[in-house]
Amino acid sequence: MASERPRRGRKPLVYDGEELRCTWRFEEEARAEGRLAVAGMDEVGRGALCGPVVACVVILGDGFDTEGIDDSKRLTALQREALSARIREKARAFSVGVADPKEIDRLNILRATYVAMQRAIAGLAVPPDLILVDALEVPDVAVKQRPIVKGDALSVSIAAASVVAKVERDAMMREYDQRYPGYGLGHNMGYAADDHREALRRMGPSEIHRRSFHGTQRWLF
Repeated sequence: MASERPRRGRKPLVYDGEELRCTWRFEEEARAEGRLAVAGMDEVGRGALCGPVVACVVILGDGFDTEGIDDSKRLTALQREALSARIREKARAFSVGVADPKEIDRLNILRATYVAMQRAIAGLAVPPDLILVDALEVPDVAVKQRPIVKGDALSVSIAAASVVAKVERDAMMREYDQRYPGYGLGHNMGYAADDHREALRRMGPSEIHRRSFHGTQRWLF
């Protein structure tokens, strides 16, 4: 596997003065240590005002075509959809885990994120021997983990997980938009866009809004 694959038409991110490029580097380092089933994991939805938090874990496997894979935030919706379909079809294994708004309110957002990640790991058909995680280390997981700051911009496996999680959650939010019209969920995906905040002030929260925000951000409701 090549350690560098340029992303055509997309400038690299810069963090602390260094360029961030999405490559096989961390996966290759793990393989050199004898770890053959290396997974990447990421989540989407932690910062939203409503809806679930969705986690995905992916084992790409040897020979997977990573052309175009990058941090999901740097891709268009059409690019994410196409990449998610390829990952779901061609990856060695993948799994998605979800924590719903009631769980988020009951547990708090960080603990609910861990629950979503634990569910994703539990559903993986191929047991991983290492999980590369974007920034976090998930408790109560027997598999060795490696947290990587800005991991979704550095590791193709984490980036792939971010893409699948984003596409999965966006589809859920479009369905919620039909059930709870007026908040603009089909385009703001539950985040604190101006139209979403205005709708909250005008209509109040729906059943899927996170009531736990109320204690610290009362202006939202």
